[in-house]
Amino acid sequence: MGCVHGKSCCGDSSSSDDGSRDYRELGFIHGHRKNVLAQRSLKHVPVPSHNFILEYTFLSQRGYYPDSPDKENQDSFCITTQLQGNPNVHFFGVYDGHGQFGSQCSNFVKHRLVEKLSNDPALLEDPVQAYNSAFLATNQELRSTSEIDDSMSGTTAITVLVIGDTLYVANVGDSRAVLAVRDGNHIVAEDLSSDQTPFRRDEYERVKLCGARVLSVDQVEGLKDPDIQHWGDEESRGGDPPRLWVPNGMYPGTAFTRSIGDSLAETIGVIAIPEVKTVQLTPNHLFFVVASDGIFEFLTSQTVVDMAASYMDPRDACSAIAEKSYKLWLELENRTDDITIIIVQIKGLSNVHLELDPMRSMVGVL
Repeated sequence: MGCVHGKSCCGDSSSSDDGSRDYRELGFIHGHRKNVLAQRSLKHVPVPSHNFILEYTFLSQRGYYPDSPDKENQDSFCITTQLQGNPNVHFFGVYDGHGQFGSQCSNFVKHRLVEKLSNDPALLEDPVQAYNSAFLATNQELRSTSEIDDSMSGTTAITVLVIGDTLYVANVGDSRAVLAVRDGNHIVAEDLSSDQTPFRRDEYERVKLCGARVLSVDQVEGLKDPDIQHWGDEESRGGDPPRLWVPNGMYPGTAFTRSIGDSLAETIGVIAIPEVKTVQLTPNHLFFVVASDGIFEFLTSQTVVDMAASYMDPRDACSAIAEKSYKLWLELENRTDDITIIIVQIKGLSNVHLELDPMRSMVGVL
């Protein structure tokens, strides 16, 4: 089994005495180059059942936190090829930790989730059920068998499982996977996941039924009317999104409605049950992106796909997208989130399969 488990921290971004943005951006460029040197790998893995190749690369960048200069990168990622020894089954995941022990949570989950998928004998027969079991079991292990305090800490998880010519995308939280689709002379971004936040009416109603108060920070602090339960849409939300609070307290304040961990938030409806989307690949599917919300906070899915498509080398695309995200964070927030991105190019896929028997093509032989 080929495996890449990643967690990368670059040097702290520096600021000048007067806090000028230009110097912080320069600090990013130096730190970013160091990060790219550590992660400047471009790997290939074949999918023999359908005679195509996955070419992938990744980048993880620590955020800039002026009030917490020693804060570590809480993002983690996992790339595991040939699950169960099968050359047609590959896994890509990004985990965005949060809270005091967010780094430990994301690191724990990146190992345990893929292990559970790998050890599930029903993985190929029912990938959706295998995903559900793996997420729930990982959540339970984080709480009951690890030494990590997940009461106010946890992680999101956005994962893509490739089985032959089919993608199974499982998500909890507000990180995202996006597929680039050729449509005539255009390349269109197709979201493979839907951010699970109170902006979604279905998620809002679900957590409200579980007892959550849904309010922005300004509403909780009495600066805005709490009875106005409308915050616009996620693309124009600004810096004060709706969050979840217990009925009689000012915690936990999560801006997502699903995660792994966050045991206190679980009492008001935050769950670890993933939403799973299935997509059968065609020759018009060019690549997919798996990234933390550090990328998507200020960049749309279409912008990310457009940028990725404009580079011949996906390593350059990762660098450009990360740098653009970082600069937008500094312009709009005066800090940045941790940033993690995986780009997977789909090369040589056609409608002609090597195997006529689809069940046989899924089994694979070492």
